[in-house]
Amino acid sequence: MNRLAIFDCDGTLVDSGATIYAALSETFRDNGLELPPPGVCHRVIGLSLVEAMAALLPDAAADRHAELAEDYKRAFWQLRAAGRVEEPLYEGVIELLDALEHDGWLLAVATGKSDRGLKHCLDRHGIHARFVSLQTADRHPSKPHPSMVLQAIADAGSSPEASFVVGDTSFDMAMASAAGSAAIGAGWGYHDTKELLEAGALAVVDRPIDVLALVRERIDA
Repeated sequence: MNRLAIFDCDGTLVDSGATIYAALSETFRDNGLELPPPGVCHRVIGLSLVEAMAALLPDAAADRHAELAEDYKRAFWQLRAAGRVEEPLYEGVIELLDALEHDGWLLAVATGKSDRGLKHCLDRHGIHARFVSLQTADRHPSKPHPSMVLQAIADAGSSPEASFVVGDTSFDMAMASAAGSAAIGAGWGYHDTKELLEAGALAVVDRPIDVLALVRERIDA
């Protein structure tokens, strides 16, 4: 049975919060809406776009959420075309991926990004080919639905018991738990430790490389 490590992207592999907030700012401004502060906006990172808009504007109609999601996509790609997208890898991510692969783990991604957005992000950092499965919001229900994790497991020839999910939000932890996989909280991301633990994290680590020790001690024993 293949062993599989599944990663969220935004807030786990890359720090994209500033760019996401910039795209939200342009979207809300163009629609004459008042944008919540960054702390509130960062809390919806990880959800699919329509669900994120619904969380930010719960009183708006469903079709309005869908329209804003499309506007956000346009705003984000305008930022990209202008060279204003910043999605740096968190320090230690490459070292963690190297070590997991050395230990025999396959790698996958489960993200609220689109296929195009994820490919651009991973290609930019030269790590696209390292992942055997890339699951995005284009083909799945929003987190915390377990669909992305289950498909990644199927693609890798793994099982829930032989896989784990690393993510920075309660949505990631709940998604992993719903799929029957172990959940590890990325304490460097956008949700706090208490939320991650309450959502099902077996532990929350402070640095990417700390995942390795946890896996070796508690999952790979």
